[in-house]
Amino acid sequence: MNIHTRFAPSPTGRLHLGHAYSALQAHDFARGAGGRFTLRIEDIDGTRSRPEHVAAILADLDWLGLAWDEVPTFQSQRLGLYQDALDRLRAMGLLYPCFCTRADIAASLSAPHGPDGPLYPGTCRGLVDPDLTRPHSWRIDVAKAVARTGPLTWHDAHACTVDADPLSHGDVILARKDAPASYHLAVTVDDAAQGISHVVRGADLFAATHVHRLLQALLDLPTPEYRHHALLAGPDGQRLAKRHGAPTLESLRLAGENGPALADRLRKGEVPIGFGPIEA
Repeated sequence: MNIHTRFAPSPTGRLHLGHAYSALQAHDFARGAGGRFTLRIEDIDGTRSRPEHVAAILADLDWLGLAWDEVPTFQSQRLGLYQDALDRLRAMGLLYPCFCTRADIAASLSAPHGPDGPLYPGTCRGLVDPDLTRPHSWRIDVAKAVARTGPLTWHDAHACTVDADPLSHGDVILARKDAPASYHLAVTVDDAAQGISHVVRGADLFAATHVHRLLQALLDLPTPEYRHHALLAGPDGQRLAKRHGAPTLESLRLAGENGPALADRLRKGEVPIGFGPIEA
């Protein structure tokens, strides 16, 4: 098998040590197998994506000593692919418009909880003659979709064969009110279109794979192998994130830190003083 991995950051802020660790995991796995490593900029969120963040991403990865094999791709230039996928799912009768806000869902007493919080209770499912001139998102009827595909599995390097359970996520959004595609749809379509053989990403995205596997089956897309790697922990023991005070790569770079040396320490599981070990 020709190994092809990708690192796919969103240019909505600066990269931090957790991003660096994830990029190294994808880069090193591909390079160790003589494969390809691709950089994809997930800039589909037009309200938060910034050109200066794109420039910083490129500078940070170059500073770490990482190189990608082709010109970086941008989701904002691939909207037609997502629309085609939505059209196919709509033709199957699997999509429905949703007019609910997050506040509406949070306030609903009938909303059960899933991996990411309250599940959508199906308020707009089955609406007759909905007014599509109103702002709306598009949700997938997951129960109907699962009935169509039957049982599904995927292979994960750290968990062997995994039984997909998309029902645990409820009727997720595939096209938002303010964006032409959701993360779930865009990443699934892009990984297939780019021939990604192994999806190397953080363990925090393991649960999302249940939805991605469903979409692959519905759209007749290949299923890559998944490698959900461990995460870096911040001083508070929580997953390393900007809100937990994670230092940005830009700040370290501008402070004169040696990028390749930092990359080697991260490969060994070593992080700056005050940050915890790599957590599973």
